[in-house]
Amino acid sequence: MSILLEKHIVELLQERNEKAISLLYEHYGDTLYGVANKVLRNEELAQDVLQESFVKIWKKSDSYDPTKAKLFTWLFRITRNTAIDKLRSVNTKADKEIQMDVSNVYSLGVDSIRPELMDVKENLDKIESKYQIVLEALFFQGMTQQEASEELDIPLGTIKSRLKIGLRELKKIYGPTMLLTLILNLLL
Repeated sequence: MSILLEKHIVELLQERNEKAISLLYEHYGDTLYGVANKVLRNEELAQDVLQESFVKIWKKSDSYDPTKAKLFTWLFRITRNTAIDKLRSVNTKADKEIQMDVSNVYSLGVDSIRPELMDVKENLDKIESKYQIVLEALFFQGMTQQEASEELDIPLGTIKSRLKIGLRELKKIYGPTMLLTLILNLLL
C-alpha cells in the first residue's frame, strides 16, 4: 500500500468518515482475516473476529497515533488481541460446560438458603464500587463480559479480574454454597 493511501485512510479515520472502514476492509481485510484464522483455526470464528475488530477499530480510531506505530501494526494488534480473546472465551466456555450427571447443583437443600442474606443489592453495597459496577452489568443488566467491557469502557481482562474479585468478596458475605445458589438464581 502506498504511503499516500495509508495517510488518506488515517485522515478519514480521524475524521470519523465511514469511507475509512471500506478502504481498510478493501486493503487489509484479507490479511487481517488471515491473522484471526491463524490464531483461531476456525473460519467462522475468524470472520466474527474480523467483524469485531473492525468495530473496535472504528470505535478506537481516535486513539491511533501514527508516531507510535504504522497503521498495519495497529490494525494487526487489534485483530490479534480480539482473536486471542475469542479463543480464550471459546476455550473457557468449553472447559466450564456442566456435566449434569456429575454436578451436585441440584442437590443443594433448602436448608442451605439463608433468607437474611438474600438481599443481593444491599450486600453488593458492601464491596468496592469498581466491583459493584461490573457485577451489576453482568448479573442485573444481563451483559456478557465483552459487552460490559465495551459499555463501561474497561478492558476485557479488567472486567474478568473485577468479576473474580467481586465474587470472592460476595463469597465472604454469603459463603460458597449460598453464592453458587445466588448466582444460579440470578442467571436463570
